[in-house]
Amino acid sequence: MNKYLDLSIQEIHKLLLEKKITPLDLVEEAYQRIEEKASLNSFITLNQSEAISYAKQLGEEEVEKDNLLWGIPIAIKDNISTKGIRTTCASKMLENYVPIYDATVIEKIKEKKMIVIGKTNMDEFAMGSTSRTSYFGAPKNPINENKITGGSSGGSAACVSGGLVPLALGSDTGGSIRQPASYTGIVGMKPTYGRVSRYGLIAFASSLDQIGPMTRTVYENALLLNCLVGKDSKDLTSRDSSIEDFTRLIGKEIKGMKVAIPNYFVSEIVSFEIIEKLHQVVDILRQNEVEVDYIDMQYLDQAVTLYQIIAMGEASSNLARFDGVKFGYRSPKADSVEEMYLNSRSEGFGREVKRRIMVGSYLLSGENAKIYYDKALMIRNAMKQEFDKVFEKYDFVLGPVTTTTAYGLEENLDDSRKSFMDDVLVIPVNMAGLPGLSIPMGKGKDDMPIGLHIIGNKLEEAKMYQLASFLENKVK
Repeated sequence: MNKYLDLSIQEIHKLLLEKKITPLDLVEEAYQRIEEKASLNSFITLNQSEAISYAKQLGEEEVEKDNLLWGIPIAIKDNISTKGIRTTCASKMLENYVPIYDATVIEKIKEKKMIVIGKTNMDEFAMGSTSRTSYFGAPKNPINENKITGGSSGGSAACVSGGLVPLALGSDTGGSIRQPASYTGIVGMKPTYGRVSRYGLIAFASSLDQIGPMTRTVYENALLLNCLVGKDSKDLTSRDSSIEDFTRLIGKEIKGMKVAIPNYFVSEIVSFEIIEKLHQVVDILRQNEVEVDYIDMQYLDQAVTLYQIIAMGEASSNLARFDGVKFGYRSPKADSVEEMYLNSRSEGFGREVKRRIMVGSYLLSGENAKIYYDKALMIRNAMKQEFDKVFEKYDFVLGPVTTTTAYGLEENLDDSRKSFMDDVLVIPVNMAGLPGLSIPMGKGKDDMPIGLHIIGNKLEEAKMYQLASFLENKVK
């Protein structure tokens, strides 16, 4: 079997330029690998005939010398709209939904002549942290197929970690890129809120959702982020920030940087082996003249509660559109409009999604909106201000991504609180609208990956990649 997809993006690009390989070679290898590793269940829908046809078309064109992403296969999380390719959100509700438009990020990757291989498995409507709420069954962790991939971008993480494709897109509402990246040993970035257009991302919690890159290396992550960012008139929350190259600081020295580690991130909620790995990172940083301080930060322990109130409230509002009328699943068992609404939603949504919609509807009804939602927004703002204070003095906040390594596919199946606690260390980043990056920092005793969480100030992704590239491969 060919091994082109095991090469770095730069090496693949060189072979394409030298006409030693074609985009078709890459696409055919990707589908061969997907078939061989079908047990991972990482894809819901494949785009095979269209991808092969487009690869052949590209093969007749001149390779774009300065475009490293030209002809590279990419996988897309199944909550990102793709014109003509089924987009299910891993739900029975959208099992047969085929969008008539592309999300802005899809338009951008098509401009770069990348090739969409297929749509990846995930938690239903991105609600979960294990990808086990998928209507199509859970994806499996390529490091150990008896373990979870994490979620909700579990399929994207699995297909990059398993070597099926070099690049994938995920979305992150409360850790859904970084947590599965940590569990599967890859690099995952949640950019600053507004960096990447959300147009075409099927909404879960609009004030938290953000699309981001999932890749094998820090450099490739920065490279993919380059093509995703920018102001979009179709998303009023997108930022009008100047165009920049996120790879520009990679390889630069880190001497003199200042790093803060909140004590909550190394408290008893985190397993000993993960804290041990973090201490190894601290030693490396201090040896390279980086100042590291352990600090107290308020409100971090409130993150899960805030997330439950804000995310569930926004989800109940966003998912109201799935009512069996315009698109999506419609129950055949209905004699009235009321029955059609009721049956379509109760049959079309899975258990976890229904639970969150019901809780969210309660939180937003009448006086409850003031008691819960408005108060949660106030505490969220206070958490953001707490981060602002820290970034006045420090360049980064560091910590683990997860409290444990990936656990068994059959573990904690009925523990809904565990699902939220899996994301306790990553949710604060979404609350504050900050960028967060997960990079591998070695493995635990069970040989499962452990992730390092680098949190940067808003719009400072390039600086985060600088630190990440220095630390990459330093801790085994």
